[in-house]
Amino acid sequence: MSQTKRTARPLDHLVLPVGDLARTRQRLADLGFIVADEARHPFGTANACVFFSDGTYLEPLAVALREECEAAALDGNTFVARDQAFRFRRGQEGLSAVVLGTPDAAEDHIRFRARGISGGEMLEFSRPMRLPDGREALGSFRLAFAADLRSPDLFLFTCQRLRALPVDSSALHHHENGVLGIAEVVLSEQNPTDFQYLLQEAVDEREVSAHSFGMDIQAGSAKITVLTPAGVEAFFGHAVEGAERGLRGRAVVFRVGDLEATRALFAQNDIEFAEMGGRLIVPEAPGQGVTFAFGV
Repeated sequence: MSQTKRTARPLDHLVLPVGDLARTRQRLADLGFIVADEARHPFGTANACVFFSDGTYLEPLAVALREECEAAALDGNTFVARDQAFRFRRGQEGLSAVVLGTPDAAEDHIRFRARGISGGEMLEFSRPMRLPDGREALGSFRLAFAADLRSPDLFLFTCQRLRALPVDSSALHHHENGVLGIAEVVLSEQNPTDFQYLLQEAVDEREVSAHSFGMDIQAGSAKITVLTPAGVEAFFGHAVEGAERGLRGRAVVFRVGDLEATRALFAQNDIEFAEMGGRLIVPEAPGQGVTFAFGV
C-alpha cells in the first residue's frame, strides 16, 4: 500500500439516529425537504433518507426490529453496535457518524488497521429501496470503520457502493427549501486537535486549516469542522454544557440556492430560526436531533 499517494475521501452522508421515523419525516417535510420512502436494513434498522444534487445525503436511522439489532450487534456488526451505544449514552436523536465515499472500502479497512484507527470489522450488505416511480431497486454496500476510543459518541466510516441504485433520483433532489447539498458538518471537542489524526486518516487528507475556534478538513465539496464549545456558541448560538471530552455531532450546514426563499418557507411553516453570519440557524427539535444551518 502506497504511503505517499493520498486520495481524499469526499463526504457521502451523515447518520442521524432518530426515535420515530414518522415524526422525523414530518419535521423534515416542515423544513422543506423531500424524504425518500422508508428502507429496511437486513440487521433490524430502517432509514428514510434525504438526497441532494451534490451527491451527499442525510440518513435518519431508526430501530425497526430491536431483536434483530441486538442479535446483529452480538454477531459483530459494528454499524448496529455503534448505533446502540449512541442511543444508550445520548438518547434517541443526534448525529452519530460521518460517512465518506470510497472506491475501495477493503483498502480503507487495511489502512485504518495499519494506522491504529480501525473501528471494527468491515460490513457488507444489500438493501431494497422503493424508487419515486414505485419500482423497487437493490443497493449493495461495503463499509470500513474508523474510530477513537476516546470518542465514544461519534465515529466515521467509508462507504463503497458496490451496486448503485439503477435510477435517476433527481425527483428526490428538488427540495422546497432550495437545499443543494451539505456544505459542512460541525463537531465539537474541548481540544479539537486531539482528534486531528483520526480525521486526517479517515478522510485520507493531510491538509488541515487551524483557527482560533478549532480546525477544518476538506472532504470533497464539504468540510468537516471541529469547534471548541465557545466556537459552537459563537457560530450557532448553541451553548455546549458540561466538560465531557470526545467528538460530538453538533450541526449540519446546508448550501441553498436562494436564502430569501428559504426564509419565506420557514416563516410560512412557523419554523423557529435565528440569523447569524448570513445563515439561517434552526435549533434542534423533536425529529431533528442537531442544529441545522442554511446558507448560500
